[in-house]
Amino acid sequence: MTYLRDRIRASVDALEHLVGGLGTALLALAALLWAALVAVACLVGVGLPAAPGALRVVRSVADRERARLSRWGRPVPAPGPVPAALRVAVRDPFVRRELGWVTLHSVSGLVTGMLGLALPLYAVQDVTFPLWYRLIPPEAGAPGIIWWHIDGLAEALAVGLLGVGWLAATVVCGPALARLQARPGRWLLPPPPGVDLSLRVAELTATRAAALDAHAVELRRIERSLHDGTQNRLVAVNVLLGAARRAVRRDPERADEILGRAQDAAEQALGELRTVVRGILPPVLDDRGLAGALAGLAGSCAVPCRLTVDVAVRCAVSVEATAYFVVAEALTNVVRHSGAGHVDVTVRREQSRLRVTVEDDGHGDADEARGSGLTGIRRRVEAYDGRLTLTSPPGGPTRMDVELPCGS
Repeated sequence: MTYLRDRIRASVDALEHLVGGLGTALLALAALLWAALVAVACLVGVGLPAAPGALRVVRSVADRERARLSRWGRPVPAPGPVPAALRVAVRDPFVRRELGWVTLHSVSGLVTGMLGLALPLYAVQDVTFPLWYRLIPPEAGAPGIIWWHIDGLAEALAVGLLGVGWLAATVVCGPALARLQARPGRWLLPPPPGVDLSLRVAELTATRAAALDAHAVELRRIERSLHDGTQNRLVAVNVLLGAARRAVRRDPERADEILGRAQDAAEQALGELRTVVRGILPPVLDDRGLAGALAGLAGSCAVPCRLTVDVAVRCAVSVEATAYFVVAEALTNVVRHSGAGHVDVTVRREQSRLRVTVEDDGHGDADEARGSGLTGIRRRVEAYDGRLTLTSPPGGPTRMDVELPCGS
């Protein structure tokens, strides 16, 4: 049953990949036709002003494919903008590779996407045929086989068995078609040899700066919590103890009351210290592991939360703490801002990556520029060389995908 469930899940994922690839293939076909039209116009000297714009269109479509491929596997870094000068742009290795990609993907991506979409449609059509075969005349034939006259239920059930075959072909061939569709992008859209290293250095420089920034923000938060909370409580304890010491001989009952207030203030200071410590590294992660810690967050969430955790092996402590922080902050945002009726949290380890997905059915339109903790989440994720993808159209739903490198 586990093998069958994994195969079905893989086929559903493959169908999602194929549909997305079909969309980028249509865009690539449109970009290729526009680039070809501009190239023909350049031969007669009237298309030169439009050439940089055509290359930018190709870059935009290629960046969509890079983002799609990065969501389903190894990240494909995007280059900068297309050079403004046409001669420089034509010599750009990224531009040349992208032109080759739109040529390949507009054909292979379109064919594999349509084939991958046709298989499940044929399966559904043929499997359900025994339920509606009486609605069509027998001479019309079976779906897609016009010479096969359906004269009764037996022939209709045979078509249904053919649909089971289409369904099996979908499960078996879907992932292979998805990999075939992604191959041109995996081959041509990454940086050329030698360029990848410089981009990686730039990326690591940026993430190191983000890590230092996130560390400084965390230190300021701890300092502010200790200064505004715990320190004030301890000052109050010191003042109350001094007052009790002066009153112990003159008015013992008054001294006892002051000592009680000092004890209350000390307990409050201890509580605030525990809160600060939990913010640094939640003890529940050591006590119950990531699954148990997230179950506690989901159980205490004001919005109904469905949690799925599939992490068989423990990750590094810092990675688990980051995942816990991401889920806690995301659920806080859902409660405060989304107006959602329910939220789904999925945490899954895939090889050396920990993937965290938080999706709600709220009104959407989440924007990092407006705050709401999203910037802090992104900084903390990027500090660990991770990736965050936020999808939140107006009207919802809002989906946040986080991917963290998971060392054990």
